[in-house]
Amino acid sequence: MLLRQPRGRLQKLTQDKAEVKVNGTNIKELIEDLEKNFPGIKDRICDETGKIRRFINIYVNEEDVRFLQQDATPLKDGDEVSIIPAIAGGQGSSNSPEQERWAIAGGRQ
Repeated sequence: MLLRQPRGRLQKLTQDKAEVKVNGTNIKELIEDLEKNFPGIKDRICDETGKIRRFINIYVNEEDVRFLQQDATPLKDGDEVSIIPAIAGGQGSSNSPEQERWAIAGGRQ
């Protein structure tokens, strides 16, 4: 699977790479593979119990995993997964969700 990500806070954890290869048959495996290759990224995505943080939005083919099977949501070839941290702030906030968007093209590898 290929993970594409525009510039943003999470991209800093992937050594500023715009694309990284990841493996996983579901969201949980995908996050574990990210952590194996980029230590510390799981802490930004998951809480201390391993659940996806409430301010992290993950979509598979534009569907929110909270309304699917959460981190057990299966992935297959051709799926697109986006990991989008919620942005809070008001006037002067320079970040937008598009700056934090991650897209994963592909599926099982």
